[in-house]
Amino acid sequence: MSFNKDLLDKLMAFNEKNSPKFTLSVDEKIYPITSTLITNSPIPVNEPTTRGGVYFSDKFAYKMKCVVEDLSVIPLLTKKMLGPNTEFGELKITTQIEDDGKPFPIEIFTNLTNSVQTPTSLELSLIIVKLESV
Repeated sequence: MSFNKDLLDKLMAFNEKNSPKFTLSVDEKIYPITSTLITNSPIPVNEPTTRGGVYFSDKFAYKMKCVVEDLSVIPLLTKKMLGPNTEFGELKITTQIEDDGKPFPIEIFTNLTNSVQTPTSLELSLIIVKLESV
């Protein structure tokens, strides 16, 4: 996981003080995200490791929790989730923050680790794997 830590810190600070719009892109379809939380949390491993021979996990990871209210995204996520799948796809999330008063678009590439469905929404737990300014 290599990304610009300064850019991630700016994104986290902006997200905490403002409510930027985030969108999820899956199979060329766009889904609005209604709520986003970004944290740096521990991963349950004792040392950096390759998990299941599929992906690398460090002891800490930047994670996102996002809520999507458009439930039509659910069938598109089945091949994207880590876990039993050995082949999975990254999910792209886009947003725009302000830097020195200017709009600054960002693309966040994530792995889906869990999802929780309610009657009206889907909560996604994601690990950030790449972050790019556009």
